[in-house]
Amino acid sequence: MARSSIRIKKGDTVFVLSGKEKGKTGKVMDVDHDRQRAVVEKLMIFKRHYKRGRNPAAPEGGIVERNGSIHISNLALLDPESKKPTRIGTKVLENGKRVRIAKRSGAQIDQA
Repeated sequence: MARSSIRIKKGDTVFVLSGKEKGKTGKVMDVDHDRQRAVVEKLMIFKRHYKRGRNPAAPEGGIVERNGSIHISNLALLDPESKKPTRIGTKVLENGKRVRIAKRSGAQIDQA
């Protein structure tokens, strides 16, 4: 499968547009390009029950909280200036380097 052009990167601060976490913000911890999903810090938490010895995270067994993923279409990048959701564009600088910009304010988005 070809790699899609996902504009949200690891380390970005995003706003959740829809779903059970709607209206919340968080930092992107991981992006799965094949499934077009992102893991956002402290959002979509679910509990997994493990038997003893089945998981290195809980060798004695028990309930472990994990982060679920959110589809990329339900996320919007936060504008670095206004702290509101914005679309992402690209711009080529004079030195030939391509950078991401916020459509709302035109500000350059720093790579985390």
